Amino acid sequence: MSSSLICRKRKRCPKVFRFHSFADHGCPIAPSGPFRDNVRLFLQEAAQPQDYTLSGNPLWCTLLILNRDNTNLTAPLYTIEEDVNRSSNPFCDHCRCVGWSGHYVSKRRYHFIIPMDNGWHKPLIEGALDSQSHLLHGVIHCNGYGHLLRLNGVEGGSRVLSGREIMDLWDRICINLGARKITVEDASRKRSMDLRLLHGVAYGHSWYGRWGYRFCRGSFGVTEQNYYEAIEALGTLELEKIVKDFSETKCHKKIKQMIRCYRDMSEAQIITIRDLLRFMLTVRSRAPVSKIAEISAAAPPMKEKSARYKKFSCAVTSMDGRWPTRRLEFAAQVIVDVLKEHKAAQSGSCGMTRQDVRDASRLHIGDTGLLDYVLKSLNNVIVGNFVVLRKVNPSTRILEYTIDELGKGFKAPELESSGVMAVVDPQVEASWVPGSDVYSDVFYLYKNVLLGYLDSEPVDLAARTILDSRHFVKEWALRDDMEQVLTCICRLKLHFVDTESELKGLPCGEIVMVPLQATVGDLKQAAEAALRDTCCIAERLVVTDIAELMDASDEEVLFGLIRSGVELSVMGVAIDSCTPLKYQGGCDNSKVRCECGARDDDGERMVACDICEVWKHTRCCGIDDSEKVPPFFACPGCWDSLVPPRVESGFSLNCGDDFLIPRVYSL
Repeated sequence: MSSSLICRKRKRCPKVFRFHSFADHGCPIAPSGPFRDNVRLFLQEAAQPQDYTLSGNPLWCTLLILNRDNTNLTAPLYTIEEDVNRSSNPFCDHCRCVGWSGHYVSKRRYHFIIPMDNGWHKPLIEGALDSQSHLLHGVIHCNGYGHLLRLNGVEGGSRVLSGREIMDLWDRICINLGARKITVEDASRKRSMDLRLLHGVAYGHSWYGRWGYRFCRGSFGVTEQNYYEAIEALGTLELEKIVKDFSETKCHKKIKQMIRCYRDMSEAQIITIRDLLRFMLTVRSRAPVSKIAEISAAAPPMKEKSARYKKFSCAVTSMDGRWPTRRLEFAAQVIVDVLKEHKAAQSGSCGMTRQDVRDASRLHIGDTGLLDYVLKSLNNVIVGNFVVLRKVNPSTRILEYTIDELGKGFKAPELESSGVMAVVDPQVEASWVPGSDVYSDVFYLYKNVLLGYLDSEPVDLAARTILDSRHFVKEWALRDDMEQVLTCICRLKLHFVDTESELKGLPCGEIVMVPLQATVGDLKQAAEAALRDTCCIAERLVVTDIAELMDASDEEVLFGLIRSGVELSVMGVAIDSCTPLKYQGGCDNSKVRCECGARDDDGERMVACDICEVWKHTRCCGIDDSEKVPPFFACPGCWDSLVPPRVESGFSLNCGDDFLIPRVYSL
């Protein structure tokens, strides 16, 4: 190919799509095969090849347009094709942790990345595949199995996209490209709350459950039955019982007032903690003004100087402007983010002038009239979890904007002369009004009921079970809506006994599609091509037999012999059984035998017995996560066999900090 042709090819117009309709049915492609074929069609039809590589891997870019405040923004969606044979990490740790250790190593994996919005106009840099800051990072093996690795919305630092919008996009991409199973490790948090616990109790599933993700695998021996029983046990706690159980604690009055407040606000009955949390998460921070006003009216009159800081979300309702509430609140949040960045960069409390704040905010909001209007209103105002203040810099005599975080008490300048401390912590009893800040109320229940229920063992065990269930999976049914096509799953069956396979579990099969009039021989060729294309172990595979069709000749037509959607066992020769790239779990045949019931690596921290070499969880062995693993460790069974318990009753055997050996007591 001539260089001029290459240049013309690189200068072609980039592919541009609407963010919120991208990957809808038929956009950008109309998939007609398995993922390995669909992703190639996607890169050909809907992505622009880049003139640089990432760790030696080619990448493509698709531009997604979204509108924010009447301004069009362009988000890049990068697709990187990683060649496993050349990768520094050929095995997939994520497959191992979710129980897919027995899957054959795939030849290629495709990374889908949307970087943080401040890097949308920059190329990806080396190390991008390991970055924790992407808005979206998902990886799908060429066999259609994959993992959602990163999702960072507003809570993760994005100023443009919410987590729900990013998740909607990812789900559409998986559907459009024909993904088979996608896992996610749910470590999402909001205001110091683990959402897998909060949403598990409130909705009966994790935050990802609204997109169809269900329990995949628990840590520390937690099973699917344990998980759903724990969710049911916590979700059905009755509020009257909670009030009674907390009657002798300092939390009693606040919990009782909170329950009464939200029951009055709700039109439906609120009986259990699930009913209460679900209603609170629906209401968010839209407590009726009339109720708060009634409580405030009953309170004793206060001096003007000791008034509380007003919330912007409440003040915005009385602002007589031409902009809708949503845009005013978004502009206020952008300004707060600018002040937060400045404060972090300066490592101090110095503020920003009005012009500096305005200029920095214009990178995200083009409407200067809106910015001026909101800036004029931001003084002693609470936005999210911060208080925005305006004060004169004593050195420059210029008015500056500063922020302080709620919960960290500070003296407001205008109150210092009267000796009154400004109360800005929503957790302080004197300033607390039920319903005024719903998320603060939710956090209070989360901390004191779900995590601190009076040392109740059943409640504590249920909460720990949910928190130990972090891996969730979504599975898409096999597509069988194409006419005149037979679809089946062909699993490569080794002709020799493989002890590794028995330990790691069954490999997944490959989707193979053939016409209805195809013969058994045609199916063998199609299965051979599919397995060669996807599995490192099948590089030179020659399919000789299909277990379910052993009695049929190669010339016999498939129609009538098998039905669409059937799983078939494929056998052949020239299988590369000596390649190290055989199973996703790698070549490590270490045994896991933990007291919690775990029999495989679940991604949690473990320690191996230096005698029997069996791995156990450090937590189950009494080693705290903050402690270092000792250089020598012996499990109870091995230690008992080496040193019979001849110690006097009540004496604890201790060999110092360099050894961790179970304490032995004579009976």
